[in-house]
Order: sequence, then C-alpha cells, then structure tokens
Amino acid sequence: MASAATFYDFKPNDKKGTPYPLEKLKGKVVLVVNTASKCGFTPQFEGLEQLYKELKPSHPDFEILGFPCNQFGSQDPGSNDEIQTFCQVNYGVSFPVLGKTDVNGEKVEPVWEWMKNSKPGFMGLQRIKWNFEKFLISKDGKCVQRWASTSKPQSLKAAIEAELKNGAKPTATSAAKPTPTK
Repeated sequence: MASAATFYDFKPNDKKGTPYPLEKLKGKVVLVVNTASKCGFTPQFEGLEQLYKELKPSHPDFEILGFPCNQFGSQDPGSNDEIQTFCQVNYGVSFPVLGKTDVNGEKVEPVWEWMKNSKPGFMGLQRIKWNFEKFLISKDGKCVQRWASTSKPQSLKAAIEAELKNGAKPTATSAAKPTPTK
C-alpha cells in the first residue's frame, strides 16, 4: 500500500480474520506493539496493561494495539483464539490484540511496512529486530516514535502523554483570567 499517507489508511485483520479499519482510531494516539506469548519480553504485557489502565480513563483518545507475531523464534505459535486467551488469563489484557501477523518479509502486514519506512530503527534499520518493538502514532496518523524491544512500557509514558497533549484544544480553564484588583 505505497499510496498510504497515514496509519488510518490500513485494515489489518482482527483476531477473527476480519478487516479492522484503523480509521476508526482517527484522532487517537496509538501505541502499536508486535507481541509474542512465549518470549523473554512477554512480561511486558503486564506493563502495557498497566500503562493502558493508567492513561485510558483520563485520555479516551489513547489506544494500544497488539499484533501477535510468530516470526522471532516461533514464540507465538498458538491460534488467534489461544493468543487471546493467553493475554487475558495471564495478564488481564483489555486493549485490542489483533490477529497474528508478519512484521517482516514477503507477507509483511502493510501497516508494519509503512511504520518501518516512516520511522526506521537504529542506524536506519527498517526491519523489526524482535518481539515487543513499539511505534507511537500521533492523532493525525503519523508515526512519531519507535522503541526497541528492551524499552519497558512504563518508560514510554512521558512520551505518550506529551503526544496526547499535541493538538489538544485549549480548555475553558486556560482562557485568560481577570487580574485581581487590590
């Protein structure tokens, strides 16, 4: 999908194999993560869920999307249903986990190709190196940050909060207040 201009132009498959139009996330800041259930980084599900629960109540314009991937050491071999059950039972995951996908290679999910091209990794690397790499998508659908697998979810909180403030409309409380008289 070379003509795609934003994150919202893609429709990866959900856990049932049905297209999941990312345009329904328009106007939200989205943290995208390639996940696996049998990886040394799998405990990051706990941190991702904690981050989600901390930010979502005060920021309904925030979302996390998990994309299970079996390309790294065959560490997510289960079916979509097995992966969903694993995430919910072991980590209480409440954010959307889509269908299993490829993030590299000939069968790469187009949204992943777009993100890698938009935000190359260290030294211009465009491939995903391992499970739990993370991309931050702005409210206008641009890829604004990328983190390696070793970046813990909690360490992303400040960057996510800063992105949530970008493009925020001024509130009534930020309007000019009258100067007190003496």
